[in-house]
Amino acid sequence: MRRRTLLGAALAGAVTTPALAAGTARAADPGPSVTRTGTTTLDSRAIFFVSYDGLVNNNSFQKNGLLTYKGYQYAVWYTADRNAVVGRRALGGGTWSTVKVGHTLRYDDSHNVISMGVSRADGRLHLNMDSHSDGFTYVKSVAGLMDDPSGLSWTASRFGAPQSTLDGLALASRFTYPQFVSTPDGRLQLSYRAGVSGNGRNALAEYDGTRWTALGEWSASTGTYTSEHGSSTARNMYLHGIDYDRNGRLHAFFTWREQNGAVMCSGGGITNHDTGYVHSDDRGRTWRNDAGTVVGTTGGSDRVAVTDAGLVVDPLGPDHSLMNQESQATDSAGRPHAIISYVPGRFGRCTTDYVADRTANGRAFHLRKNASGTWQKTEIPIPLNSSQRTGLILDTYDNAYAILPFGRIAGASKASGHTDWKLLFDGAGLNAFGEVVVDETRIGQDGVLSVLYQEKSSGTTPSALHVVDFRLPA
Repeated sequence: MRRRTLLGAALAGAVTTPALAAGTARAADPGPSVTRTGTTTLDSRAIFFVSYDGLVNNNSFQKNGLLTYKGYQYAVWYTADRNAVVGRRALGGGTWSTVKVGHTLRYDDSHNVISMGVSRADGRLHLNMDSHSDGFTYVKSVAGLMDDPSGLSWTASRFGAPQSTLDGLALASRFTYPQFVSTPDGRLQLSYRAGVSGNGRNALAEYDGTRWTALGEWSASTGTYTSEHGSSTARNMYLHGIDYDRNGRLHAFFTWREQNGAVMCSGGGITNHDTGYVHSDDRGRTWRNDAGTVVGTTGGSDRVAVTDAGLVVDPLGPDHSLMNQESQATDSAGRPHAIISYVPGRFGRCTTDYVADRTANGRAFHLRKNASGTWQKTEIPIPLNSSQRTGLILDTYDNAYAILPFGRIAGASKASGHTDWKLLFDGAGLNAFGEVVVDETRIGQDGVLSVLYQEKSSGTTPSALHVVDFRLPA
């Protein structure tokens, strides 16, 4: 009673002593919320064609199609005349300045995305683009461009000529899925797949501010996987992402895709199975399973393989149209989170058309490691109504947000153990095609969620490309 009286007197007098402030309980952290603050247009006539059920400007696996660095936001896309473009704006600004980087899209293939990365060691912007199981195009800016955006003009002369190598370093001839990731010590790494779908390996290259070095492959395509239907002796690992947490650990969720369709109940399904997880504490040189056991070495003979123990954190057979390359994030404690999606068994145990079945009955799930070190999975109770992928971000309070197809946003609070998922934004007014691209880097800088989306169109008629911004809890 004495404590309540003192506190009431302090509040009545509008005076708070340092001692009382230190002893006062902090208000509960806010739960998830989004407030739409504005939309900008990148291109009123961006290229539009549907391939593999997606768009080349809006594949959520392209890390990073939209990023923020030192007060400016950057975006990449292809124009209606197939030119590769990079744009930038000051945060909060409504106008984007754009530059063509000297490359035109070769094929109508939605895999051939543009990905960006920043090398903090020398302040360069790096682009890798236009690849699907063949060669790539690489462009980098002059040194210092990212460190002085307000002082250096945004012109084509700030970018070097397109290359088919990384400054002379040739990588795999069958190259796909470039993803740049910045290391805690300021280097830049490039993750990619060598080989083809169903028979490929993940690999890394690294830029130290002076030159690129090939670190090598770290996942294996060999080994035998057997389902209740049959066996397969070749596959590839599809990454949900590759991300460093604030403590310097590198995290990667993944699914396996088998080469042999005999592992499925139906030829109309997809051979993806199981959600796995590995991490690295030495900048991607050595890979460990969830228990900490070494399961692979980059560039070595022992690579992460389907036959390794302790990889699977959510088992699922290949009969449920499990999506590959969904999304992942880490919370403030360095715990890994992922979004996975598939057709649950309550809708049947054999998908026969993975696009149609996922559209009709697909559901997304939030998979994460909790504070006790065990894995938990919660269904997000919102039908996908799409075959496509869902993005994941965490705000500064570790609330989780799922960015669903068509730009819908669902959220779950940390306080609930991420179990109270609900729809926060229904996508109204966007007219978004399907998958969207999320700026994973902006949230920590100013608490804004930026989403890049393209409007629906038909055939090959160009359509508008936008970025919509949402304020998250402060």
